Amino acid sequence: MLRMRRRAISVACVSLSAALTVGVAGCATVEDGPRQAVERFLAAYGARDTATAAALTDNPQGARDNLDAAWDGLAAEELTASTGKARVTGDTADIDVTYHWDLPGDREWSYPARVKLARGDAGWSVRWTSTDIHPDLGADQRLSLRLVRAPRATVNESDGSEVMVNGTVIGINFDATEAAAKGSVADSVTRLVSVLRPYAPSLSAQKIAEESTASGGEYPITRLSERDFDRLRDQLAIPGVVHNEQAELVATNPDFAPAMLTEVKKVVDSEVDGRAGWRIVTVNPNGLDADVLADHAPEPAPAISLSLSRRVQNAAQRAVDATNRFQIAMVVLQPSTGKVLAVAQNKAADRDGPIATTGLYPPGSTFKMVTAASAISRDLAHPGSMVPCPGEIEIGPRRIPNYNGFSLGTVSMLKAFASSCNTTFAFLASKMGPSDLAHTAAAMGIGQHYDIAGLDVVSGSVPIAPELVARTEDGFGQGKVLVSPFGLATVAATVANNGTAPVPQLILGKETTVEGPQPKLDPKVVGELRPMMRAVVTQGTATVIDGEGEVLGKTGEAEFAGGSHAWFAGYRGDLAFATLVVRGGDSNNAVGVTRDFFAALPPGYAVGKRS
Repeated sequence: MLRMRRRAISVACVSLSAALTVGVAGCATVEDGPRQAVERFLAAYGARDTATAAALTDNPQGARDNLDAAWDGLAAEELTASTGKARVTGDTADIDVTYHWDLPGDREWSYPARVKLARGDAGWSVRWTSTDIHPDLGADQRLSLRLVRAPRATVNESDGSEVMVNGTVIGINFDATEAAAKGSVADSVTRLVSVLRPYAPSLSAQKIAEESTASGGEYPITRLSERDFDRLRDQLAIPGVVHNEQAELVATNPDFAPAMLTEVKKVVDSEVDGRAGWRIVTVNPNGLDADVLADHAPEPAPAISLSLSRRVQNAAQRAVDATNRFQIAMVVLQPSTGKVLAVAQNKAADRDGPIATTGLYPPGSTFKMVTAASAISRDLAHPGSMVPCPGEIEIGPRRIPNYNGFSLGTVSMLKAFASSCNTTFAFLASKMGPSDLAHTAAAMGIGQHYDIAGLDVVSGSVPIAPELVARTEDGFGQGKVLVSPFGLATVAATVANNGTAPVPQLILGKETTVEGPQPKLDPKVVGELRPMMRAVVTQGTATVIDGEGEVLGKTGEAEFAGGSHAWFAGYRGDLAFATLVVRGGDSNNAVGVTRDFFAALPPGYAVGKRS
């Protein structure tokens, strides 16, 4: 609704002397005539009744063209105006006006102007000039609203480099109507699917033909990088095939964590646009901008920060890529913060999806970290406690052997842990209650559901085991316990983090939710577990890596029908890791991959001792 604010003017109403034979009736002033005329003009202009507004001027056709051009050029939603001071000189006048435009996207534009009027035989009317619309609008110019796109935010990794930036992809669409007009829909679709098969192997010619015909417009097929589109441009010259450019986050390096960045993009793609800027310009008849009347800079969205570290991710990727003979996966966390520093797996592993974060496998002897912590918590044994390590042990109906039947006799729990005595930890588990292992595992990050923005994870499961045999087998990681590399890295990170399981995060600023029991592990338990994990490297089953700094860890060879998986999990400084070689057999294969990872890090990176 148009608002008009009329200046209040105090005028004394008097009667002239009878000798003048002129009377003044009412309370009129000299400016009432032109003010009322301009208010009628503004009321019609604000109602977008440009025909009526133009008829109140001395140039109806020219005025209407200019008024329509202002509404259209600004894509305006509403116009309000108020009048100010009036200046009247004989048969001419000008009145101050303030215009207020409501523009798309909750934008507003206000400015002062001056409308000129003249008095003729029919009374006051607006003397038409382009400055009645805006004081800086030329006679042959028009107003135009221009949107200024905000630079899209980048996605950065924690070392400071950009991993995704604003780029362009080419959308490939199919118009069945155009294809039919120029030939055959079936022929066009068949050719299109053939050209795109290497890039979109799941495309169905029949589905495209049916759905594009029913849609009655452009049917989206796929999107290609600019490089791939340029390569296929000539082959895509098919009746009905159309394309368009689309802004999209693109990876700066297609080999850097591609699967993870694909998921990250799904989360942040709508958050990187920022707020577009805008300006009002005057445009000459030849379409060139003449002047800028209002300018509002765009507001870029802040950069998206990931916990991923380029140095750590690259080192992990090089380590797992050493061979494709086995499926290899590795996860690296920062214990003090929960930041996911690296998730890497080789191409052989990629064939089965994201096994590093969602693949579930028996943990083998790496689970002895949980069993040992549970034994310490329940005062069943401590690093210096003497425990049995026979070549085999019979618990209930189950006979449990050590690897190759080795026997150490009675040794300290530290020695049994470093040498990975199955019989020792089966014995200790048999002395525990049905839920003790599950409780300790939960305190170390296994069993909860993690909802991490941009990352799908499954930590694992440790069932409550009322049956003695089941509990015994779980104690050395060969029962019904299952973990992912991600879950096992969380166990190691809990030890590094003084007994508190860190809450993992990938996209900084987006909170991770954790569902499920979250008991705490006594720091005293961690204090006793650490020297046992260090002994694994200095005198036990992981001496292959003794030379890559102060590494603490636990090896594991998890047997299954037809073979065994190789594991190594632990931490160095503020880096916690878990490495899996599927069907890798000897745990030294996983230790070797981890050694290569540390060797690929910059010298001195996270080698310090973590207290």
